[in-house]
Amino acid sequence: MKSTLISSLLILSLYCSYTSNAISQTPVDQVDVIRVDTDLTNLLFIAADKKNRFITTLKEEDLRLTEDGVPQKIVTFQRETDRPLSLAFLIDVSGSEERTLPREKAAARSFIETVLQSSKDQAAIIAFTGSAFLEQGLTRDVFSLYRALERVEVALPSYLGSGRPISGIASGPGMKAPPPEGTTAIWDAIALTASEVLGPSLGQRRRAIILLTDGFDSTSRLIRSEAISRALEAETVIYVIGIGDSKFDGVNQDGLKAVATSTGGLAFFPKRDADLKTAFAEIEQELRSQYLIAYASTNKNRDGGYRQMRLEVNDPELKKEQLKLRYRPGYFAKPLTGRAN
Repeated sequence: MKSTLISSLLILSLYCSYTSNAISQTPVDQVDVIRVDTDLTNLLFIAADKKNRFITTLKEEDLRLTEDGVPQKIVTFQRETDRPLSLAFLIDVSGSEERTLPREKAAARSFIETVLQSSKDQAAIIAFTGSAFLEQGLTRDVFSLYRALERVEVALPSYLGSGRPISGIASGPGMKAPPPEGTTAIWDAIALTASEVLGPSLGQRRRAIILLTDGFDSTSRLIRSEAISRALEAETVIYVIGIGDSKFDGVNQDGLKAVATSTGGLAFFPKRDADLKTAFAEIEQELRSQYLIAYASTNKNRDGGYRQMRLEVNDPELKKEQLKLRYRPGYFAKPLTGRAN
């Protein structure tokens, strides 16, 4: 009897030890929010006054929401300051960025140090010229992100980093050929980052691309509107830091503003190092100063079609303050796949 008891205790001890080791060895990047089937559509938005100060006191009754012109009933309204982030730093490494790239990398590293909460946030590093190269996939490991940033260098004309090219744009007879080395394919890079890097990330996350480029696209196979559509499909906001070299053509502000505003983001055009730091600081504040609305669309036909959302201030007194609401303008009503839109 005594030997049987000892044997049982020994087996139990070994089992507990194995279970403890198995749990402790689970890669942190594999732990995420459970996905639940739902027909709710989530809409994150920012509210600011005329001086671009964030407004954090809005109430549900202050707002009116429509989808394709049809009023919608809000079922969830809350301040959203702690939602996990999935960020992709998309960095132009074409020759025109040679003199500005060191500053961009330093600012990106500082942003990662101050913003990313390694317990839940994740980020990726992608360099691009004619192709987009995944130097580091989504991870919570900030040291892996630092090492990836160190590997990002200007392509003169070939990119010599260790990242693999990201595929996801059809090619073949009658289609545009992949861009040659040393060119710049911004719209392709945005589309691939949204659909192949951020799109598959699990859980209720705030997905954003931080794009550092001068905005001059020379060889994309996709047009700008297609890149924007892929970002919207992946529920991804684009923040642009338009930075170029006066030795070349400067910055294409119009194209970059269009990409940012069409996804609910912002475009910044820093002139000095201090401006670059300020741009990253504003992105940080915005990512943590949001509201969340959820609603069940009255249109139950999930056929993949595009739905336009419109959010406006409904309170007469608040209207006088001319508040600005910024949000993604719509979504694609895809069949349910386990997460809200």
